[in-house]
Amino acid sequence: MQAEIIISGFGGQGTLYAGQVLAYAAMDEGKYVTWIPSYGPEMRGGTANCTVVISDDEIGSPTALHPTAVIAMNLPSLDKYEPMVKPGGYLIVNEDMVNRASTRDDIHVLMVPASKIAQEIGNERAANMVLLGTLEGNMHLLKEGALERALEAHTAARLKKFISMNIEALHRGAEYQAD
Repeated sequence: MQAEIIISGFGGQGTLYAGQVLAYAAMDEGKYVTWIPSYGPEMRGGTANCTVVISDDEIGSPTALHPTAVIAMNLPSLDKYEPMVKPGGYLIVNEDMVNRASTRDDIHVLMVPASKIAQEIGNERAANMVLLGTLEGNMHLLKEGALERALEAHTAARLKKFISMNIEALHRGAEYQAD
């Protein structure tokens, strides 16, 4: 098994953090992993994305020309990465931040009201975890509970107070299933 995932959005949406959580969870499960961040010079509001490759075997390249899955947290990310998703792959979109549907019919598309769900949970910044939960809930890349264990094990002490909220966000996102 090898999966290439691109997570993309504006800086400040937690795209890089979502990728880190996924990468840590995969490492903790004994998988081979690469995590490559990319971001503009702006701290918040610029573009940010990361590529996570998870494999049972050694990884030949940390990049993904045709990713298995894309999490698009905003319209520019949807526009850029939608055409790249491998046929049969997954496109997971924060529908609260886009104004159009996917144009692809050869992939699994999940339009998730991630910002709304995150607000219901108590913090709009948890939208990244909602979408990460949707990814794992559909692709089953890791053993059950791996993302939750990674949050517990790898969250900085000053941020531990957000773990339960992030776990709830993962679970709410996993409720969205592809047809």
